[in-house]
Amino acid sequence: LTCMQGEWPVVVLMVCVRLSAVRGAACPPRCLCTADILSCPAVDLDRVPAALPAYAATLDLNHNRIQQLEPGAFQGLLQLEVLRLAHNQLSAIRPGAFRNSSGRLRHLDLSSNQLLVLKQSDFQELPALEELLLFNNRIKHVESTALSGLTGLRKAYLSHNRLTNFPFFSIRTDGHRQLTLLDLSSNRLPKLPLADISGLPPALQEGLYLHNNSLVCDCAMFSLFRLWDQKGFASVRFFRQEHVCLVAGVQRSGISFFLHQRYFEPCNMTATPQQEASVSVKAGAPLLLHCVTSLSGRGAVFFWLTPQLEYVAPPGNNGSIRMFANGSLAMAAPQEQDSGIYVCVAQVRRLNDSREVNVTVLPRPATDATEPFNTGFTTLLGCVVSLLLVLVYLYLTPCRCPPWPRPRPLAATAQSQGKEGGAGSAQSSILTPTPPASTEGPGRKVSSNKHVVFLEPIREQQNGRLGAESQQRAGETDSYMSVFSDTPIMLP
Repeated sequence: LTCMQGEWPVVVLMVCVRLSAVRGAACPPRCLCTADILSCPAVDLDRVPAALPAYAATLDLNHNRIQQLEPGAFQGLLQLEVLRLAHNQLSAIRPGAFRNSSGRLRHLDLSSNQLLVLKQSDFQELPALEELLLFNNRIKHVESTALSGLTGLRKAYLSHNRLTNFPFFSIRTDGHRQLTLLDLSSNRLPKLPLADISGLPPALQEGLYLHNNSLVCDCAMFSLFRLWDQKGFASVRFFRQEHVCLVAGVQRSGISFFLHQRYFEPCNMTATPQQEASVSVKAGAPLLLHCVTSLSGRGAVFFWLTPQLEYVAPPGNNGSIRMFANGSLAMAAPQEQDSGIYVCVAQVRRLNDSREVNVTVLPRPATDATEPFNTGFTTLLGCVVSLLLVLVYLYLTPCRCPPWPRPRPLAATAQSQGKEGGAGSAQSSILTPTPPASTEGPGRKVSSNKHVVFLEPIREQQNGRLGAESQQRAGETDSYMSVFSDTPIMLP
């Protein structure tokens, strides 16, 4: 719609003025404005332009000379989702810099600047922020509430700074449930608060990058990285050689946690810096509890209190409970009566801290004592027995029974059948081991090693002679059939 003076009523002109106010200012000089993208990289800006188009969803101000963000610097950008301010000279973010701007900002790039401190007021107006890039700055301190307002944060990059500590506990308590990547590599962290790190969600522990720091060699930290390596975390798998520590804190004495594992052999390899608040174990199975507190790794002295209010200190009370110097408690074979709350106490001079672990010892199933053999073993035993029976049947020769006496009437009957032909010859061929010579043709040979008896029913002839004879020799035929049934005879 184009507004032309002199051709439109005054009311239409007022509407056009309001539309122009909503759209905002025109594209700043030396910037590129296309669709919803406003790009002003490397144009020698020393501050954020005062008037920016309200339709901008992506604002690129990289590679300029902007030194600080003033209050309301992005006011009116209600559609802004991506803001890039990398490679500037930012040293401060004034309170309210993002006030009255887009509540939809998802990506904020402040990398390669000169920021020193992250304060609570820096990112309070960005509840929808998902990615925060702060690497390659000069950040020395992060306030405990600096990230408290970023409830939708997923990824935070703070590598290549000068951090000597980080408030891990604030991430756990401020509701950063969606945070899955926190890059703190290449800083100056000398110690790690293992109790706070062990309380982080597993997804965040997998995306926690701590390599290339000034960590002092410690058994607890070695156990932490060894556990992450066993779980296959990408933060360790891709940066194995960069996980180093300093021997006694001396510079230029760095050794690798994974390339120099022999240095950590005196450590208790069974101890890990993680301990669940509730543990379930089967009765009779060994159990190892770890005392992870805020004083771990500071030369603390540990002791445990059992549910029976029994005091346990190194090396333990008896053969059933052992305790290590690092605070770990080992139970050889806990029983159901050992269930309850176990309290670990760590003391360093006048400081003390405690940790509770709820242990539940599950009873043994009733089938464990009454069922000596499981299903798999029973099936295997049945297969072996069946195989032995098959071998016995195939390779052991059965006993040979004495031959059945041949009755005399059979020969006479066979001769009479031979003379008569027809039915008599048919009956003799059934009971004869080898076929008669008359059945062979001129070019056929009688096979001596093939014996088959064809027990086919004999058809009654029309003259009735065979019927009478078959009734007379019914018993004899049955006896001969029982003899030859064990040894089949084949005819060619």
